[in-house]
Amino acid sequence: MMKTDTLDQIAYELYKAERDVSEVTKFVDQYPELTVETAYDIQDKLIELKRMHEQTTISGLKLGLTSKAKQQMMGVHEPSYGVLLANMALNPQLPISLKSLIHPKIEPEIAFVFKEDLRGPIVTVAQVLKATDYIAPAMEIIDSRYLNFNFTLPDVIADNSSSSRYILGSQKYAVNEVDLVNMGCIFTHNDEIFATSTAGSVMGHPARAIAWMANKLIARGQHIRAGDIVLSGALTGAATMHAGDSFTVSFDGMESLTVEVER
Repeated sequence: MMKTDTLDQIAYELYKAERDVSEVTKFVDQYPELTVETAYDIQDKLIELKRMHEQTTISGLKLGLTSKAKQQMMGVHEPSYGVLLANMALNPQLPISLKSLIHPKIEPEIAFVFKEDLRGPIVTVAQVLKATDYIAPAMEIIDSRYLNFNFTLPDVIADNSSSSRYILGSQKYAVNEVDLVNMGCIFTHNDEIFATSTAGSVMGHPARAIAWMANKLIARGQHIRAGDIVLSGALTGAATMHAGDSFTVSFDGMESLTVEVER
């Protein structure tokens, strides 16, 4: 068992790294006893620090590492989740500043917005869909605070699963309006195709990823709440962001979403 003051210290170092736009090295190297569950305890402490110092509120949750390819690339064996805060939301009409980010990357997502709590006792895909108010195209900017984007699963979980910023499209769609398995996705970078995918690339169905997270939360005495925005997982690999870049995600049956990066 790790001491509470050690968990507090790790949470503060991660908070300070993001605040100061500086990198830290993996904590598992110093604390090999760091587990996934302990890492979620650190994540909770990090979110409380951010809420207090940044005077913001929780707006939802996000899934990470939902594809087998991404898990293999990052050397982890299961998905992770993190918390979205209100001050992470960006206006798609405004250019994105990279000044406060370390090594930002951007990914296409499908956002679910909930009208009901998901309390379990066991949450199913059907319950996720029933509790969903609407879905929308989205993009997430991830930005690990670890040196060279190098981490283990407990490390990334402690770092709020690399959460940084997110952008939602303005149009809302009912879950039965689109095919959440076969719906195509085209992700472009500076008007050139970066990657293509389908909604089912997220654990076979994005609602399955959310059900996985909902059950992990319930085991920790937490739950998805009515009004929460949930980013269900990246549909493609992440694109590195540079000044002057433009990114667009286009889904079959939904509006496209474009963001521009400040020059």
